[in-house]
Amino acid sequence: MFVDEVRIYVEAGSGGNGAVAFRREKFVPTGGPEGGDGGRGGDIIFEVDPGLNTLMDFRHQKHYRAQNGQNGAAKNMYGRDAEDVIVRVPPGTLVKKETGELIADLTEPGSRTVIARGGRGGKGNSHFASSRHRVPRIAEKGQPGEAFWVTLELNLLADVGLVGFPNAGKSTLISKISASRPKIADYPFTTLVPNLGVVSDYGDPFVVADVPGLIEGAHTGLGLGDTFLRHLNRTRVLVHLVDVSPQMDRNAANDYRIIAHELQAFSPELAARPVIIAANKMDMEGSEEGLRALQEAVSPHVVWPISALSGAGIDALMWEVRRVLDITPKPEVQTVEPALKPVVHGFSLEFDDKEGVRVVGDIEERASMTLWGNPHAEEYFLEYLRRRGLEGMLRRAHVADNTPVRIGEGTFYWREGELVLE
Repeated sequence: MFVDEVRIYVEAGSGGNGAVAFRREKFVPTGGPEGGDGGRGGDIIFEVDPGLNTLMDFRHQKHYRAQNGQNGAAKNMYGRDAEDVIVRVPPGTLVKKETGELIADLTEPGSRTVIARGGRGGKGNSHFASSRHRVPRIAEKGQPGEAFWVTLELNLLADVGLVGFPNAGKSTLISKISASRPKIADYPFTTLVPNLGVVSDYGDPFVVADVPGLIEGAHTGLGLGDTFLRHLNRTRVLVHLVDVSPQMDRNAANDYRIIAHELQAFSPELAARPVIIAANKMDMEGSEEGLRALQEAVSPHVVWPISALSGAGIDALMWEVRRVLDITPKPEVQTVEPALKPVVHGFSLEFDDKEGVRVVGDIEERASMTLWGNPHAEEYFLEYLRRRGLEGMLRRAHVADNTPVRIGEGTFYWREGELVLE
């Protein structure tokens, strides 16, 4: 089964907690703190596997989670870093957040990209020793790992795209010029999924993509719609195959205009790429009239007469494709700069009638790594808030007495002009 779009959940591991420990040895009068740091949480990494050509595996597994880092221990022993989770995807995979923001465009076989970053480990109490805190009984909580839903879209990597109405002969043509063996029959919509074929008899090898046939109104969802046209986004050249035989009782020139309109409606950029027009089924009686009508409609563009069934004219067409490929640059891969977490400076107050006051800003990250429930850690964080001037901000805001002040998971209270723990 061919699957080219899925939605999955990725969750990197959180960092391990730092340890609170002290050195206690006989005949050693000054032991001191020796709590080790927590280990780093595992990343979620996507790797391009050239052996894959569908996103089918993601239909069965939609959640990918990395392990957390191990906690620190006594004797300054650091916690073990968690292993990264490697997720293999086919070449041409686009990774997007739910907002539509592009995270990665994965094309090069073997390349890796970190999609969700694991959290760093918390510091052990050996980092908190100072002239004021000679016996620190505090440590940091591990930083949470990134977690979110992403959409994977597969855009096949091909140099040439075949377009046209159903039964125009695209599948027959790709079976003649490559080792691809798509389903071929004399009824519309025989091709239900894109097919790829490697053409190697005309200079340097190139890849051809055959997508399901279009009909008028495809961009509005008629027929199979334009769902599979995304697989032509990376092509350099389009071969527009037109059935000029009289058997279908169709107008070849009108068919060409309809498909050209559907391409334009789907993507003006795609429609602007070089197009080679091929008149197919020239082996059938009466096709010369359809060829003349098509040539007049698209003049001065050249129409290449072929018979995909008998093979007549295919060599000339493919050498023309080779010529155009040689002078057409490849579309640029969408480069995505690593998403750096925005640096937040300062903090502010948000007021809520039910929740009280919430402090937002750079203080929140410090709060996320505080071991709530540890009275020593909470007292240390309270000292930090006072040094940052939070009490002065609360006074200037005329915050009422006994108002809860929430920072991350922690809650303090504003009483008699100062911040206190419960």
